[in-house]
Amino acid sequence: MSTPYPFTAIVGQDDLRLGLLLNAVSPAVGGVLVRGEKGTAKSTAVRALAALMPEVPVVAGCRFSCDPGAPDPACPDGPHEAETGVSRAARTVELPVGASEDRLVGALDIERALSEGVKAFEPGLLADAHRGILYVDEVNLLHDHLVDLLLDAAAMGASYVEREGVSVRHAARFLLVGTMNPEEGELRPQLLDRFGLTVEVAASRETDVRVEVVRRRLAYDDDPAGFAERWADEETALRERIAAARALLPRVVLGDGALRQIAATCAAFEVDGMRADIVMARTATALAAWAGREDVVADDVRQAALLALPHRRRRNPFDAPGLDEDKLDDALEDAKDDRGGSDDEPDPDGPGGGVPPQGGGPEGGGADGSDAPGGEEAGSGDAPAPVGGAEEQRAVRSGEPFRTKMLSVPGLGEGAAGRRSRARTEHGRTTGSRRPEGALTKLHLAATVQAAAPHQRARGRSGRGLVVRRDDLRQATREGREGNLVLFVVDASGSMAARQRMGAVKGAVMSLLLDAYQRRDKVGLVTFRGKDAEVALPPTSSVDAAAARLESLPTGGRTPLAAGLLKAHDVLRVERLRDPSRRPLLVVVTDGRATGGVDPLALAARAGRLHASEGTASVVVDCESGFVRLGLAAQLARDLGGSAVTLDELRADSIAGLVKDITAAGRAA
Repeated sequence: MSTPYPFTAIVGQDDLRLGLLLNAVSPAVGGVLVRGEKGTAKSTAVRALAALMPEVPVVAGCRFSCDPGAPDPACPDGPHEAETGVSRAARTVELPVGASEDRLVGALDIERALSEGVKAFEPGLLADAHRGILYVDEVNLLHDHLVDLLLDAAAMGASYVEREGVSVRHAARFLLVGTMNPEEGELRPQLLDRFGLTVEVAASRETDVRVEVVRRRLAYDDDPAGFAERWADEETALRERIAAARALLPRVVLGDGALRQIAATCAAFEVDGMRADIVMARTATALAAWAGREDVVADDVRQAALLALPHRRRRNPFDAPGLDEDKLDDALEDAKDDRGGSDDEPDPDGPGGGVPPQGGGPEGGGADGSDAPGGEEAGSGDAPAPVGGAEEQRAVRSGEPFRTKMLSVPGLGEGAAGRRSRARTEHGRTTGSRRPEGALTKLHLAATVQAAAPHQRARGRSGRGLVVRRDDLRQATREGREGNLVLFVVDASGSMAARQRMGAVKGAVMSLLLDAYQRRDKVGLVTFRGKDAEVALPPTSSVDAAAARLESLPTGGRTPLAAGLLKAHDVLRVERLRDPSRRPLLVVVTDGRATGGVDPLALAARAGRLHASEGTASVVVDCESGFVRLGLAAQLARDLGGSAVTLDELRADSIAGLVKDITAAGRAA
């Protein structure tokens, strides 16, 4: 077994360490979501935390880690007799991104359930993590239904498995830690809200701090055991402090004054629901216990707000999590005027304050948000040089987004689960059955009984039970929705450069990005202007990144439409090799004009027919305006084998036509 990196040897990252330690003191806080760029010790810190957790007493032989002092009466391995039990170290269970539902929650042996009437249950990762740590790296890349199951179990403290009338329940209480890189896509706001705390981490820009990080890491890699031994005293002290805080926690008093500050702060920031208030109360109580106090004070409330509220302020998918600290101080001060309790502040030299001990080495490098990407203003003065001999214009702000009509890829796909096009999926309505390939996951009961029924006499059936063999089992085939690769090809040339017009165009693309976010698509962005086209954003799950690139997109120059379509073809060719099951949807945003070179319209038509020959589903958003219209976008749509919609028709509430399959609409055009 490898030696984990010592928790106390981590340099800086104070918010990260504090969030983890507060959950170790009080698991009721609800876990922590760690957001940050790659290479910032997210995974290292989580794995190091397990070594600090107290040992867990368990019933010997119980696969569900029942507490011998209070065994779960519904435990599938029970009932358990009163016994002393054994102690073991707290577990850290990692949930891989590609895990199946059965691997997460466990699986029933359907064959034995049908033939023998017994609940033969194979525990999943939720059972393994009971009374320990469940670590989900890249939680934003996990399928939505798995995230729902995970967070439901964390909220209820139990996992339920139900298949064709057979159900199993077992306890599942764990410290939930998720990590994510926002560049790879965001979690939905309603899922963000289910995490108790969130912390932002970033690599320090201080040279001394970075030197110390590298020095310690190299020392650990050279001699893990020796390095851990040098930090053993600090680890022991921190472990004892966690145990002391846990023992003190039941005696901590959350006074009415502190509770009013919590409620006033949540109201001031207009967070939805009451979960934020409850999490803040639990976090403030844990902070007081961590500092060795029995009373919650104003600083505890403020620190709790900084950990519990930033991710709950994210209402729009393109909003970055964050908290206005001046507004926070004003809210706390306003509530303080009405407090009826003590306003004593903690002694800064007292037992620890709110920050965990830093075991030697230089200070700094904490994730205080100073290095986090903020609200960069679109259209800064660092615009590139003019393209194609025409004057380049600054980026124009996008118009207000709106709800768009449904655009989908025809046919039946088999891509990643999502909400756009029809596909064969693990979840959805049952459309038929087939013989299982590998482990049975979704039983088609009627088809299984139908397959087994003709053989009952030959198999010597004598009782009421059905004699079922492996060959009789049938897997249910289901139809749901998949997420697609939506590749935007946006005309940023001079013909689109009028400020009012480009603002409307950007608003339309932003609306389509919002739709892609809600439908769990991957997105990419190709732009063309001047003499060539460029991939402004390679295909990614981060719709936020696409929105940021769009906002800062300058315009001007000629209209190399053919170059944009050919660049899109190159992108799709590579993506088909990387992810062949994810079907693409090409969205070309243009007025159809083309300039530059010899016969640019003919070149654009040839590029369009290239996409059509490969069966790429496409739609052209016609941005042409004015009384005299050339209809070039509609002609491009015909070359692409897709359809054309105007900006007005793109709106879901538009009366101009019905929502149609894009290929069917293309044939009718």
